[in-house]
Amino acid sequence: MELLDWFEKGLSSTEYLSRMETNHENVAYIFRHFRLPTEEGEFIEKLQGEELQVLVLTEDWCGDAMLNVPVLLRLAEQCDIEVRFLYRDENLELMDQYLTNGTSRSIPIFIFMKKDGEEVVAWGPRAEAVQQIVHENRSGLPPKDHPKFEEKQKQVIQSLQKMYLEDKNLWKEVYQSMKSAIAEKIYHG
Repeated sequence: MELLDWFEKGLSSTEYLSRMETNHENVAYIFRHFRLPTEEGEFIEKLQGEELQVLVLTEDWCGDAMLNVPVLLRLAEQCDIEVRFLYRDENLELMDQYLTNGTSRSIPIFIFMKKDGEEVVAWGPRAEAVQQIVHENRSGLPPKDHPKFEEKQKQVIQSLQKMYLEDKNLWKEVYQSMKSAIAEKIYHG
């Protein structure tokens, strides 16, 4: 299938949000409180002129999606960008084209494309600053075969989720990372 076909298959933002069983309140909270920096006028105008749309590969249980999706939705709202959502686990054929490090089905993945379906840039699953925090937090985990691994991993996930929800600087890092990836392609691509 072509990207445009995948996009057409996707759920609208409203449909996706209404179907969320996990993290709905957290996504809504970040969306309500995140604002684009005030000095973004030139970038927003340029992005509006590109007439892009975004296809999101995600799952509602994903902590990274909880952080990244509301930032994307705020950007999309400001720039009149239509966003559609596909569940990763139901769309592995597409997901496998966007593997992290060539092996991992990490989400979310945001595929920015032109109206004709031409891919401009794919972004995700994390901003570099967020990746460093995740790596630091996970580095203290015992080996996977350790009896306490699952318990410790659950604690790390809860800690990260709390950080994602409360640390507004992480929201800004996600936005800046996304903006940099887009800007590189639309200004220099």
